[in-house]
Amino acid sequence: MTAVSRVFAAVLCIALPLGALSGCSSPVVSSPLDGTTWRLVGWSISSIHPGSVTITAGFAHGRISGNSGVNSYSGPYTVGPGRAFSVGTLTGTLIEGSEEAMRAEAAYLMLLEEARSYQRADDTLTLYDEGGNESLIFETSDK
Repeated sequence: MTAVSRVFAAVLCIALPLGALSGCSSPVVSSPLDGTTWRLVGWSISSIHPGSVTITAGFAHGRISGNSGVNSYSGPYTVGPGRAFSVGTLTGTLIEGSEEAMRAEAAYLMLLEEARSYQRADDTLTLYDEGGNESLIFETSDK
């Protein structure tokens, strides 16, 4: 066997098992919410009507983003195991709006950060607080 043949054989002995192992790796699992966008239609804050401002949530690649009433926001989120849901540190723009819109925005962001589980049914996404109470109700924005 020539030196070139031995090098080629050695490369094959290393490359083939590595190639086989890479085929065994599990695919990247995306969240069941990835690729969806929602509009807030209800919440547990009775003193502010959610329809008075536009609040949205979009999910993609482990991140949530949207409009929180006045400002844009984004940050990481996780789902699972089961129906567990949480958001990480959210960042946003710093535009000031009307007093009503700013109160709605503060309420939304507070409820979003307190969300601990979710349920998606047809065109509705509901987030629940730690006690299992509905806190945020969204409808698909594709309607």
